[in-house]
Amino acid sequence: MPETVHPFQTLTPDFIMNAVESQGFFCDCRTFALNSYENRVYQVGIEEGEPLIVKFYRPGRWNDDQIMEEHDFCFELAEQELPVVAPWRNRDGESLFHHGGFRFALYRRQGGHAPEFDNLDNLLILGRMLGRMHGVGAVKPFVHRPAIDVQSFGHDSVALIREHFIPDEYRESYTAVTDQLLACIETILAEVGEIRSIRAHGDCHSGNILWRDGAPHFVDFDDSRMAPAVQDLWMMLSGDRIRQTAQLGELVEGYSEFCDFNPRELRLIGPLRALRLLHYSAWLARRWQDPIFPRTFPWFNTVRYWGEQILELREQLGALEEPPLELL
Repeated sequence: MPETVHPFQTLTPDFIMNAVESQGFFCDCRTFALNSYENRVYQVGIEEGEPLIVKFYRPGRWNDDQIMEEHDFCFELAEQELPVVAPWRNRDGESLFHHGGFRFALYRRQGGHAPEFDNLDNLLILGRMLGRMHGVGAVKPFVHRPAIDVQSFGHDSVALIREHFIPDEYRESYTAVTDQLLACIETILAEVGEIRSIRAHGDCHSGNILWRDGAPHFVDFDDSRMAPAVQDLWMMLSGDRIRQTAQLGELVEGYSEFCDFNPRELRLIGPLRALRLLHYSAWLARRWQDPIFPRTFPWFNTVRYWGEQILELREQLGALEEPPLELL
């Protein structure tokens, strides 16, 4: 039987340029694939103009309404003069386009480099920007986009791995540690009580922030969801407890200039880290039929990987039992 062709394998240079030219541009035949796994993103040369970035959305992930909530959130932020890279809109105000069975969006090219999270001055600036962003994100909720929660990021992820991926020799250990981890997460969430969720970026790691001329530019709102505000802060923390406390202090100081920060959310950092860890393995598993994943992540789904994963989950369980970070 012939091998199944993954939809993204149909994205040839001609297809990419035809999609861009369907919106009135003229390509100069230069296409360059950028690092992107969930979707496919390319830089495309434009005759007599700056190159454009085109993003083809993964089929079956988001529906049109969910994608438009991402776009509209970016437009709201841009209208408040926040440094986000929002989608391009045509004369009719449209930003989501269709070509050959794919949905795609166009963006201006934004230069820059990853921010230095070890630089406390940078964190102060990032905190201010996030405070302004969250002020906009709190105005209204997403209607169509889901939230970051224990069910989808935790239980559903664990169920997929248990049923289809974990080797038999690790099944018992994986089941035991994930049961304990999920129970601990739910206990902490119950103790913290109700926390307001807002429209958040959702994936604020260094790869989604471009630093240029002393300021950050936020890109790729593809993972934007309803979440606690601290979701957009904790991924900027690294190092030992003393270092993380100093980093957190700078972030919250800048953040609080524009938006109130609820200190009860600090106890959510551990659970959110644990949920991201569980979700990441499940994300790789769900995408394993996409040929780029086995090539890019060859270490995934090996016996060694699952052994190390169980150790990492045990360490995360231990971290949840430690006192949360505090603001000094």
